[in-house]
Amino acid sequence: MHHENSVFRIADKVAELALKMMRKFHFNADHHEVDSSKLLALIIDFQWLLFRKQKDIIKQVNKYQNTLYICTNKSRFMPYFEPTDSLYDITEKYPETLKVFTSNGFSQLADDHKRQTFGKALQLGIALSMRQLDYDAFSSLLAAAIQGSQEPTIKSVKDIRIKGLLPCPVRLPLQEKLDELISEFEASGVTVEASLKAASMGLDWIKDEVESARDANDLDDIYLSAGFDMFFEDKYFGRFIKNRDFTDPISWTEINHDFDNDYIKLKDPQGRYGIIAVVPAIFLVNTVELGNRPVPLTWKDLTDPMYERSISLPVSDFDLFNAILLTMDEVYGLESVAALGRNMQQSMHPAQMVKSERHKTHKPAITIMPNFFTKMAREGGVMKAVWPEDGAIISPVFMIGRRNQNPHLRTMADFLASEEVATILSHQGLFPSLHPNLNNHIPERNRYMWLGWDYINTHNLNQRFNECNAIFNQEFITIQK
Repeated sequence: MHHENSVFRIADKVAELALKMMRKFHFNADHHEVDSSKLLALIIDFQWLLFRKQKDIIKQVNKYQNTLYICTNKSRFMPYFEPTDSLYDITEKYPETLKVFTSNGFSQLADDHKRQTFGKALQLGIALSMRQLDYDAFSSLLAAAIQGSQEPTIKSVKDIRIKGLLPCPVRLPLQEKLDELISEFEASGVTVEASLKAASMGLDWIKDEVESARDANDLDDIYLSAGFDMFFEDKYFGRFIKNRDFTDPISWTEINHDFDNDYIKLKDPQGRYGIIAVVPAIFLVNTVELGNRPVPLTWKDLTDPMYERSISLPVSDFDLFNAILLTMDEVYGLESVAALGRNMQQSMHPAQMVKSERHKTHKPAITIMPNFFTKMAREGGVMKAVWPEDGAIISPVFMIGRRNQNPHLRTMADFLASEEVATILSHQGLFPSLHPNLNNHIPERNRYMWLGWDYINTHNLNQRFNECNAIFNQEFITIQK
């Protein structure tokens, strides 16, 4: 009973913060009953607060999460849209949501004519039901895109400028620490422009800027994000890397032993790209849906025909999906990419994957997801996390900085590569860090599977991914017919 009371005292505090956030986005919360004893939504957003202040309460919050709610779906997302709004109305009012729709199966909306006809005829709630997409998870993606576009950046004379994407689970605590550093800068007369958005926003807003840049002077001082396509493609950062306008800004002389040993060398031998952490992909197995088939233990196992139409893949998580296809191509060949396409049942967002055991139909037997989301699975449930024996495929979180004489760049880069930030990434987000002094608390038997610098240096990654993706999609479409 003591633990339960502690949970709800924390819940009261989070509910208070949640109400403030909803009012910030012009939601009149006073018109809705919010039972602080029923709290679920925004738990992840405020989980950093609980970790920092009440670590022993986190387990209790997770135990009670099935009985905790903030309010209904309608009231959570009412500031922006309702289930009865048409897809056209939502994308017309919030153009930034179009990418969320098109990357999750609503490709028709990319055509403006179809968006005006097909989109006007279909309500959001009905559309998600038809696609068997979880309303809560999908609406969260839409809200994140909208909120990200509304976030103000610090307007200044730009003594130091930084742009990038942060993994959603650690965005709040990292933003808090960054704000502290910005305050220190400004107290000494140094102005900062910082725009670090949630990873769910995608990279298009940065790509457009980089593609149109005439030279490095048109760009910011530091960029960071997971994924390969933006940093290596010539029309984006590739040309600036080759000209040595940008380079690895991290001052470590060595990296964490987890990523520098006899089977993996993650540090760029040419010193072009810095990596601060990785996003590992592992398996979550529904032991009931698996039936009498063996639990897959390796990525090679996933290509077995016995798992046809049984696997859910994070297609909408562009960075991780790119890494999965490219790494499978490098390690097991193009046939393994085709086999994954044949074996895919559906694409899911990680938040949906965790709850897939509750779906009445179309339950995947195996889901591939970032390690972080597996800790949201219910203890004692049918879902079993499996770290692949041949290694968790990783998507690196890259950081590059301009080669100039800006004295403030080093301070900012040192902060982003600091042990303090590494601890947040690794211990709160389960994104293992390359910081040499940090214990990632990953058992030594848990290995990583890495694309490799040789593959990167000998391939046009975007072109190769498009080839892999075409083969993957062809097999997926064929097996559906």
